[in-house]
Amino acid sequence: MGKTGVTCGRGNLPAETTSFVGRRSEVAEVKDLLTRARLVTLTGVGGVGKTRLAVQTAAGLSRAFPDGVWLVELAGLQDPALVAHTVLEALGVHDETGRAPAHVLAEHLRDRRLLVVLDNCEHVLESCAALAHDLLRAAPGLRLLATSRERLALAAEHLWPVSPLPLPEPGRPLPGGAWLRYPALTLFAERAAAVDPGFAVTAENQERVAQVCRLLAGIPLAIELAAVRLRVLTLAELESGLGDCFRLPGTVKRGGEPRHQTLLAAVDWSFRLCTPAERRLWARASVFAGGFDLPAAERVCAGEDVRAGLAGLVEKSVLIREAGRFRLLEPLRQFGRDKLGESGEAAAVLRAMRDHYLDLAVRSEREWFGPAQAETFRRTRLEHANLRAALDYCLTTPGELETGLRLASTLWFYWAGCGVFGEGRHWLDRALALSPAPGEERAKALWVNGYVATLQGDNAGAVAMLEECRTYARQTGDDVAMAYATHRLGCNLLVGDDVGDAKALFEEAQVRYRKLGELNSNVMLAGIELAVALIFLGDLDRAGELCEEACATGVAHGEQWAQAYAVFVQALVALGRGDFARAAEYGRHCLRVKRKFHDLLGIVLAIEALAWTESARGHWEPAATMLGSAQPIWQAVGFPMFGSRYFGAPHGECEAQARRGLGEGPFDAAVRRGREFGLEEAIAYALGDATPSPAPGPSRSTPLTDREQEVALLIADGRSNQEIADKLVISRRTAEGHVNRILRKLEFDSRSQVAAWATAQVSRR
Repeated sequence: MGKTGVTCGRGNLPAETTSFVGRRSEVAEVKDLLTRARLVTLTGVGGVGKTRLAVQTAAGLSRAFPDGVWLVELAGLQDPALVAHTVLEALGVHDETGRAPAHVLAEHLRDRRLLVVLDNCEHVLESCAALAHDLLRAAPGLRLLATSRERLALAAEHLWPVSPLPLPEPGRPLPGGAWLRYPALTLFAERAAAVDPGFAVTAENQERVAQVCRLLAGIPLAIELAAVRLRVLTLAELESGLGDCFRLPGTVKRGGEPRHQTLLAAVDWSFRLCTPAERRLWARASVFAGGFDLPAAERVCAGEDVRAGLAGLVEKSVLIREAGRFRLLEPLRQFGRDKLGESGEAAAVLRAMRDHYLDLAVRSEREWFGPAQAETFRRTRLEHANLRAALDYCLTTPGELETGLRLASTLWFYWAGCGVFGEGRHWLDRALALSPAPGEERAKALWVNGYVATLQGDNAGAVAMLEECRTYARQTGDDVAMAYATHRLGCNLLVGDDVGDAKALFEEAQVRYRKLGELNSNVMLAGIELAVALIFLGDLDRAGELCEEACATGVAHGEQWAQAYAVFVQALVALGRGDFARAAEYGRHCLRVKRKFHDLLGIVLAIEALAWTESARGHWEPAATMLGSAQPIWQAVGFPMFGSRYFGAPHGECEAQARRGLGEGPFDAAVRRGREFGLEEAIAYALGDATPSPAPGPSRSTPLTDREQEVALLIADGRSNQEIADKLVISRRTAEGHVNRILRKLEFDSRSQVAAWATAQVSRR
C-alpha cells in the first residue's frame, strides 16, 4: 500500500458520555445506505441529532473499514481554505511539504479503505463539496458521511433527512407505560432523572411529559435543555413556561423551517431563564472556536463572577465541561453569537479574544526557551482552534493586519518546531500578502516564513523572503531582523550544498546574536547548524565542541528541543569517529525528545542516524528496515535528506552497504516492511521498544499488511480479482495491485500458493 505522509492509529471517534436514545432503526438504515453509497449526508436543523447519529453509525461500522473510522469536526473552522488541513489533522496524517493538502489527502487515501465523518459542513459548504468530490474520485475505498444543514449538491450524494424523535399524537390518551415506546419521552426521562434522581415518568405525568416534548417538536437538544430545568422547576411549571414561551409575540420569526424556529424558541426560552450574568457569559463565550479554559473565560468574558456563571451554565447543560475545559455545543454557540451581535459588545469581546491569544502566543514564545517547553507545546496544540480564530479575526478586520502579522510570526516555534509547516505557511503567506508595507512586524514574518519555506524545500521562495528581510534591515538598521534573516539564509545555503557560504553566514549570525545579547532556541540552532557545516567540511573536533556548548546551554536553561538537534549532530560526530555505541545512544536520545514535540524533521533525522549506525555495525536488516520506515516520514516533511548531496551521502552509503550485506531480495523486503510502519511503530522500532519480526518471506508468519491479509483470505476463498474488488469496494486495478504485492512479498508464483499460505495462517490462530 503506497503511503503519503505518516499516520497514527485506526480511528478517532469520541467516547459517548451520555446514552444514545432512539434512532436504532435510523442507524441500521444509514449503515445500509453506506454500503451502497459512497457519500451520505445527514441533513436537518441544528440540535436534531445529526452528529450523534453520524458518530453512532460510524462506530458500528468500524470493523468494516480496516483503515479506520475518523471524525472531522468543522464547527469551529472559520477559514474555508483550511478544510483539507483540518481533515489531515483529524486523520493524523502529517505532511508539511507545501503540497496542496487536498492532493496529499488524495494520495494518502488512494489505496485505503476507511470512513470519514465530516461534521457540521454548512458554513464551509463549498470547500467541503469540492474536497469530497476530489477525494471520492481519487480513493475508491473511501466512504464519506457528512452532517450539514444543507446538502453538498454532488452527483454521488445520497441525502438522509434526520427527523426529530417520534412523539405520541396529541389528543389521544396514552395507555399506562406507553411512553416507553417514544424515544423523545425516553430521552426526557433519562436527562431529567440525571438532574433530579427522584424524577420518574408515571401513568399520572406521562401526558404532561408528552406535551413538553411536543412543544419542543421532538428536537433532542431542545428536550435536553428543558429537562435540566427540573432542577428548579416542577414538571407543571416547565410545561406552562414552554407554552407561554411559544405563545409570546416575536418568539418565532417569520420565514425559516418551523422546526428550526422551534429550536430557536426553546433555546431562547432557556436563555431567558438564565441570570443576566449567565446570559452575558453565554454570548461572550461564543467567540471561542474550540474549548476554552478558565483563564480565557476570565479574560475574554470579563464581568460579574465568571466562575459562578460558568458553573451555572454547566448546571443548565449550556456548557459542557471536559478535562478542565468548557465547550458550547454548536447550535448554542451560534445562538450566543447572534445574541453577542445584538448586544453591541461583539467588537470589544473579539478584541479581548485577540488580546488573550496574542498574549498567550507571546508568553509561549518566551517560555519555549526554558523548562516549560514541553508544556508550551501541549498548551499551544490544545489552543490550536482558538489561535486560528484569532488569526482569522486579525486578517479579516480592518486595522488588525499588523497584529495578525505579529501573531503568525510569534507562533514560529509551533509552526517550525512542532511539525505544523503547512498551516504556518498558510497564515504567514496570507498575512504577508495583506500587509505589503515594510516594517518590523513584516520583517519578522519574512524570516519566519523563510525558515518554514526552507524546511518545506521551497528554497527559491525562502531566499526571496529572506533577502527582502535583509534589504529592509540594512535600510532601517534593524539589527534583530538582520541577525535572524542571515541565520536562516545560512540554513537555506546549507541544504542547497553551498556549505562554505553557509558556514560564513552562520558565523556572521552568531556574532550578531552575541552583540544583541540574544539567547533562545533559534540562537542555539545557529551554532548547531554551523557544526553540521563543519562536519561536511571535515572538522569533527570543532563540530563536537559547538554541540557540547549547545547542550550546556540547553541544560542550563531547561531547553530540550534545540538541544536534541545538537545531540543528533553529536551522533554524526561519533559516527565519523567510529564510536558506534555512542552514536546509537545519541540517536535514541534525540528521537525520544523529538517524539515529545511531534517534530517530524527531528524524528526522521534521528531514525536516519540510527539506521546509519546499524549499517556501520554490520546490522543490515535493522538498518534497511529503518531506511524504509523513514521514507513515509520524509514524504511528510519534504525532500528526503533535503535533496542535499552532503546530507544524502551517509544515507546512500548506508543503503549500499545494507543492500550488499543482505542481498537484493531481503534488502527490498526489509525496506518494504519498514515502509508499512506507522509513525509510532517507526519510532518504537528505532528505539528498540518493538521486537522486530523476521523479514518477509514464504516461511514467515505475517509479512502482509492488514489489507493484504484480507485479500489473501479472499483468494483462499476462491474469489477472482473482480470479486475481491466488489467485496472490498475497491477498483479491480487496486485489487490486482494487492494480489501482485502479496505474490511478491511471499515470493510465490501462483494464487494457489497464496491460498494455501492463508489457510495455514488461519489454522495457526
